[in-house]
Amino acid sequence: MIYVISTVAAVAIGLFILSFFMNDRMKELENQVEQVNITMMQSNYQLKKKMKVLEEELLAEDLTEEITKNPATKNEEPKKMPLVETVLSMYHKGYKTHYIAKQTNLSEHDVLSMIQQKKGAGVQT
Repeated sequence: MIYVISTVAAVAIGLFILSFFMNDRMKELENQVEQVNITMMQSNYQLKKKMKVLEEELLAEDLTEEITKNPATKNEEPKKMPLVETVLSMYHKGYKTHYIAKQTNLSEHDVLSMIQQKKGAGVQT
């Protein structure tokens, strides 16, 4: 009886020690799921970034089309040039100056000058 109990105890201790050296399949599976999750998050971020750029381009095109479709009438004196209106409108909407310069085919310095002139003339930005 003592031999049986001591044998069972020895086998149990041996299996317990052996369990520390075996590969954990759940850990490998968790690592794989984590990698898939990271990949999905990266692709989601890239898609959102591309969508934002496309939306900005479409908004800029809509602004320029709206200005060209609605020119000032003969009886009405234009207060601002359409290009200046476009630049200020985009600036008020939060676009960066380098993006405004790209969309209006101006230099970034010209865009900054327009914005500064309007600030000095009392236009709130």
